[in-house]
Amino acid sequence: MLPYYYGFDYYYLVLVLPCIVLALWAQFKVKSTFGRYSQVMSRRHMTGAQAAAAVLRANGVLGVRIERVAGNLTDHFDPRQNVIRLSQSVYDSPSVASIGVAAHEAGHAVQYAIGYGPMKLRAAIIPLTNLGSTLALPLILIGFIFNYGPLITIGIAFFGFSTLFQLVTLPVELDASRRALAAIRSGGLLYDDEYPMARKTLTAAAMTYVAALAVSLAQLLRLILLFGGRGRRDE
Repeated sequence: MLPYYYGFDYYYLVLVLPCIVLALWAQFKVKSTFGRYSQVMSRRHMTGAQAAAAVLRANGVLGVRIERVAGNLTDHFDPRQNVIRLSQSVYDSPSVASIGVAAHEAGHAVQYAIGYGPMKLRAAIIPLTNLGSTLALPLILIGFIFNYGPLITIGIAFFGFSTLFQLVTLPVELDASRRALAAIRSGGLLYDDEYPMARKTLTAAAMTYVAALAVSLAQLLRLILLFGGRGRRDE
């Protein structure tokens, strides 16, 4: 019998819901932190785009374009085109938050340039992650309906690829922030009293990846507890 009590999914309530609350808090925290420190202008008047370029130069990385992209907090590094895309609120802004975010994305470009192992692994498993996120739940559902355990097991394994992706993503993001903060400090991109603001911005952003991993792990554990036993019995 599946563990549903009074119409509720017990495992969802106990495992997944707290992690979703954590993820919502992390999203609120990163937006509020960025909003606060985006109002603090760096006394060096360096824009986000200039900060990203400075991090690249400091690490001897050449040939990476820096472009403006629409949206808010849509900043990212695209390794396929070797381009850093900074949002409108970061590209031209001289705020301490913008410098932190831009330096973080430049940190990803440095990772790509030096062949940083976890980043290469993350790129390699993206096709499996996409396949798993598409097929996992349908396979589990079909296996449950037809009482076919091996299909349930395959579905859970496919969902595990998404969790693996989140697990690999976390050190990639933490390392990019570490590189960004090191470059900000060694290059004097911010004054000493401005540096902690950039660090707090990146720390808040890192919490979103911690929360995403927690949600994925909780969902995987829930699927195993709900369906894993049935999969083993029917094999």
